[in-house]
Amino acid sequence: MFKYHLLPLLCMVFILVCMPVSAKNTGLIFISNEKSSTITVLDGSGKVVRSFETCARPRGMHFSADRMNFYVGCADDSLIAIYEVATQKLVGRIRGVEEPETFDLHPNGRHLYISNEEDASATVFDIETGKFVAEYETGEEPEGVQITPDGKRVFVASEAANLVHVIDVESQQVIKDVLVDTRPRRFALTPDGKELWVSAELASVVDIIDTGTLEIVDDITFLPTGFRRDQVTPVDLLITRDGTRAYVALGRANHVAVVDVARRKVLEYILVGKRAWGLALTHDEKTLYVANGLSDDISIIDTDRLVVVTSVPVDMVPYGILIDDH
Repeated sequence: MFKYHLLPLLCMVFILVCMPVSAKNTGLIFISNEKSSTITVLDGSGKVVRSFETCARPRGMHFSADRMNFYVGCADDSLIAIYEVATQKLVGRIRGVEEPETFDLHPNGRHLYISNEEDASATVFDIETGKFVAEYETGEEPEGVQITPDGKRVFVASEAANLVHVIDVESQQVIKDVLVDTRPRRFALTPDGKELWVSAELASVVDIIDTGTLEIVDDITFLPTGFRRDQVTPVDLLITRDGTRAYVALGRANHVAVVDVARRKVLEYILVGKRAWGLALTHDEKTLYVANGLSDDISIIDTDRLVVVTSVPVDMVPYGILIDDH
């Protein structure tokens, strides 16, 4: 016989099961596919669990401060799409963002600093209100954006002008333009904040800027065996949390370089797919994911052994990678 006194309990279970999923540390990996206008989702083992249509030409991505949502730059729709991490449901849009390419989130968790490729500018939008906040002139074709952990400075790379623009957040001014090598693309800060590494795609180097003096103090040249220098086109780069090792995606050279940060010396070149340009490390830093833009796949690297353990086909022209594992 049915126990009617259990009915309230059963109703509560039903409500809990049917509530929207809200979770952190899902282990999911998100890849923006620029040409197919899709996002591919992998699980922690690297298996594709789904691919869904998104806005036109998705490129840069970033988690919200609480990591419950993630933002996608939609270059051909001139907006930022906002998705819930756990369900991948579209939960919002920030409109009127001209040709967004990449962006970074200020430590206040509220302001996105965005490179606007066709407008030669960097704009700031408030993600809570969706409103425009500020705009800074840059050189042509801005791409990389990097905010310092204290939120006081923002660096923006201008590909066509060969400049790194330094924005002072408090005064809301560009305080310096640093001339770097040809076609700067992306940034990485050392954990102590003293060095800013800048990939220079058409110079085959990474320039190193002293963040105190805002001057270039060194550079690292890349040349895997069998490639000419003009075939080596570094794009994305990462530095580990302990500051000992850097990874640099070498674009059309189809390799990832492993660099000793202190000695500024290349330790290894790892062969990956065609045109490696996007990188992401798992939180434990034992696995590196590489987006290969011309082979439409992701290379997964064991960072202890420095070998590719597998390659995973995704959609057309994978660009950015996010990993939800902390």
